[in-house]
Amino acid sequence: MKTQSRMTRQRRVILEELSKVKSHPTADEVYNMVRERMPNISLGTVYRNLDLLAESNQILKLETAGNIRRYDANMHPHSHVRCLSCGKVYDIPYIDASHLNLQSEGLEGFDFVNVRVEIDGLCMDCANAKS
Repeated sequence: MKTQSRMTRQRRVILEELSKVKSHPTADEVYNMVRERMPNISLGTVYRNLDLLAESNQILKLETAGNIRRYDANMHPHSHVRCLSCGKVYDIPYIDASHLNLQSEGLEGFDFVNVRVEIDGLCMDCANAKS
């Protein structure tokens, strides 16, 4: 088990900036937000600190299939939906998948650590643009 690392100034600023938005930004987007307060911070520092914050369960690292990693400071139970057109990720109410009986689906021999439901669709802006 990893121990919680010390809250450095860079880590605190990254967490504060991430907490201000609900857009589930990429590491590059977080970097651009943080640079307004810390102009000399490097992209590598932002990546490392995002990983440390995720490992210490202070933020969520969203790794949806076929998409770049995004980050979320909302640690309350919730699920996500991703727009297939623009790639934006939105919060939705929590979907409890713990009731699924995966052993009955021919998956014996697995020790399940996490079950995640991925929901994809078109956001309202993209759906309106297509019609």
